Amino acid sequence: MSSQEAGAQDKAREKARAKAQALAEANEYRQAYRRDKAKSQTVWNLVFAMLVCLVVVAFLIVVTWRPKQETVKPVEYTAQLQDARAAAAWVRGPEPMPSGWTATSVEFRAPEQEPMTWHLGVVTDQKKYVGLEQSNVTGGKFLADKLGRTDDDGTSTVGAVTWQRKVLLDRKGENALVLVGSGVTTIVTGNAGYSALETFASVLH
Repeated sequence: MSSQEAGAQDKAREKARAKAQALAEANEYRQAYRRDKAKSQTVWNLVFAMLVCLVVVAFLIVVTWRPKQETVKPVEYTAQLQDARAAAAWVRGPEPMPSGWTATSVEFRAPEQEPMTWHLGVVTDQKKYVGLEQSNVTGGKFLADKLGRTDDDGTSTVGAVTWQRKVLLDRKGENALVLVGSGVTTIVTGNAGYSALETFASVLH
């Protein structure tokens, strides 16, 4: 074989190797592209599925959500009020109860449980609390037990009767009207404001 023919064969083999290498690289590129595309599609599918779930959850929350409402459970207090009055003439109660107000708690400590105490808790039509506390003692201990630390805050005149106003230092936003006389302490307290406390005091008989 002449050197010219040998050179031609070498060039042919070199060309074939280059072509084979080019085909292999192209095939590898296509496979890498498919793998990357598959990964991309998998990630996108996952993201899309999560978005769909979030949308569904948000929709269900919007549809089913209801604002939380406090439940007021009324109690019958008139029978205990009558029993308390039979045992202690100084016991007072609302007659009538202001419109839209609801009694929610009641308690009377009988004479054998000295000191005698009478309690009536009420929720106003504005969902505020007003409480009536009475006792046959006039010392500062009863006031401290029921109100904690207080500051004087002037007076309120209700039906020609002067009540002492108190600001409750240990309970934010709460006030009290206090009436002491004839061996009895009467407290009207709560977070409804002085106007509501005066309204309640005006119907106590």
